[in-house]
Amino acid sequence: MKSLANNPKSAWEIYKTEAEQKSIQELSKKYLTFLSKCKTEREVVNYVKERLNDANFSELSSADNFYLTHHNKTLFAVKKGKLGLEHGVHLIGSHIDSPRLDFKQCPLLEQAQVGQAKTHYYGGIRKYQWLARPLAIHGVVVKTDGTVIDVVLGESEDEPVFTIVDLLPHLASKQNTQSVADAFEAEKLNLVLAHRPLEKLDENAAEADKKEDEQIKDRIKAQILKIFNEKYGITEEDFYSSELEVVPAGSARFVGLDASLIGGYGHDDRICVFASLEAFLSSQEKPTYTQVLMLWDKEEIGSEGSTGAKSAFFEYCMEELIQNTDQKLKLSKVLLKTKAISADVHPAIDPDWQELHEKMNAASLGFGPCFCKFTGHRGKYEANDAHAEYVALMRKIMNENNIPWQMAELGKVDSGGGGTVAMYLAQLGMNIIDFGPPLLSMHSPFELASTVDLYATAKAYAAFYNYDK
Repeated sequence: MKSLANNPKSAWEIYKTEAEQKSIQELSKKYLTFLSKCKTEREVVNYVKERLNDANFSELSSADNFYLTHHNKTLFAVKKGKLGLEHGVHLIGSHIDSPRLDFKQCPLLEQAQVGQAKTHYYGGIRKYQWLARPLAIHGVVVKTDGTVIDVVLGESEDEPVFTIVDLLPHLASKQNTQSVADAFEAEKLNLVLAHRPLEKLDENAAEADKKEDEQIKDRIKAQILKIFNEKYGITEEDFYSSELEVVPAGSARFVGLDASLIGGYGHDDRICVFASLEAFLSSQEKPTYTQVLMLWDKEEIGSEGSTGAKSAFFEYCMEELIQNTDQKLKLSKVLLKTKAISADVHPAIDPDWQELHEKMNAASLGFGPCFCKFTGHRGKYEANDAHAEYVALMRKIMNENNIPWQMAELGKVDSGGGGTVAMYLAQLGMNIIDFGPPLLSMHSPFELASTVDLYATAKAYAAFYNYDK
């Protein structure tokens, strides 16, 4: 008799042929390049635009395959299908922001013979993880004439990195008695930028210049400003209109003797961005249902602002799609028929903190992407709870395509919780469920993902896009 019990298979058992193993490695290498290159929202959007342009997508919404962006921080791409929009669309949405440190708008200071930049953390970081490690600066500075200056510092082998100083253990007796929340102060997350003071003018300089030079008190700060000005043509006032993000320096790497894991910054949620983009571009040229790829900003701070999932940008894009397809059709009718995936990562069982998981309802590395039927916290507050009928459909799609998958919650009940963009799309009436690969060390500067989970996730997203019943 066939077993009635559920016995999940490891993705390694399913994808075990030589060809599949080769495909896993090839996709993982491609993802490593993406993750190493794209450390900010703007960099992700630029990468995706380049890939879409190479695939002959247009920026004109009248085209069959087109994309729209807003502030270069959110992106909507569409591939029109054979069926009319009254049948809904197949949507995969993910977020492109990750926890980090941002430069304050007035950042530069000099203290104790060190030039620093004040930062304000973004998203749910554990502050101590950002100390005493190599860091880089990515972002933009915008001049008053509208010129946008791209800044990337600390990534090339021939240029210096940055860091945040940690307290030596010899003087940490008081800190050692404090809680983690109290021991690491946000106002002490100051980035080391320089140490050498600006050289004084020699005695042959003009008297007016020497007098002005003598009035400079913070000469290390002055040296920082000089370097920024020589490299980028910016002044201190230009920092007011900047978006400079402090991120881990260096490339993503394979982890483990067998190179079966990928370590890097920003798996949450760029592994889903990458997997959904791969699925979107590899799907049928003329699919049955219209396919939508949606990338949002600001998820890590509540999906706020004009580029987050709470904004109306998605609806505006859908209206644009309808306007160029079937002007008589109501947006509400399309949304109510839409099937969607909130492509976001899930915590994997931590081998060293297994007691925080209820293992019957927890995700494991190497078993494929994970469905999370509901998010929220405590008594399912602030949760999207996917309908059972939709969960059954998603199971069917995965099983028919022999794709490994699992289902889990965000840890033990009352142990914490979290949210995704799913709740905001659910408010529009569509069916949606969270679905993405499990991670270790989530929200750290060096998160871990499984190469086979990446491969299975891309396969799963492609199967969803191409489902034609």
